[in-house]
Amino acid sequence: MNIIIAKDYKEMSQAASQMIEEQMTKKPDTVLGLATGGTPLGTYKELINSYKEGRTDYRFLSTINLDEYVGLDPEHHQSYRYFMNQNFFQSINIDEKNTYIPFGKAEDLVQECRRYEEVIDTIGPPDLQLLGIGENGHIGFNEPGTSFDSETHIVHLTDSTREANARFFESMEDVPTKAITMGIRSILKSQKIILLASGDRKSDAIYQLLHGETDEDFPASSLKSHHDLTLIVDEDAYKKVQRKG
Repeated sequence: MNIIIAKDYKEMSQAASQMIEEQMTKKPDTVLGLATGGTPLGTYKELINSYKEGRTDYRFLSTINLDEYVGLDPEHHQSYRYFMNQNFFQSINIDEKNTYIPFGKAEDLVQECRRYEEVIDTIGPPDLQLLGIGENGHIGFNEPGTSFDSETHIVHLTDSTREANARFFESMEDVPTKAITMGIRSILKSQKIILLASGDRKSDAIYQLLHGETDEDFPASSLKSHHDLTLIVDEDAYKKVQRKG
């Protein structure tokens, strides 16, 4: 594991953006695995700035997103399709048909999981996968206890994950209870992985990642088996590691 310790969230985002730009320069038709949530937002802003300044070109890029809420239309303002359109895709020159996100309104969710895993294997797997980490160690929506052998599947969201996402909805009752997510095996197919962590709320998770056992009760620990993993962490998220050594 390569570890980059950034001063703060902005520096973390810049470091991630630089790695993605380097990947795209080397391979313009890169398949980029993407995440949603607050952690990667700064990276997307940096990449948009890079595009506006003429340093990046997304015409040949394909993207594969980690997950989507079950039951939300793509146009719903809290769907992950909407999130990606608003925070990244609409501000760059990517071809929308090359952006892949699970369809949360599928009538047959099991078949949608199979279809999406086929997308991962046909379009990708990602040359580079961007990840965040949950306070309970989840990656994507793979909650504690998820099998390391899992591929794209339906997950019942834990109360802690729903509570963490409730700030984006009008009430807790509006937060979906299920999601479609790339499984851990799906994620580990990626050629390279960047794991981002920012803020002291993530410090326990980062400490456990670096010093804990590899265990399905802590899904992010599966990443330690990957051959090309870079952890980009800011000082607040890394402080427990520094304090305890």
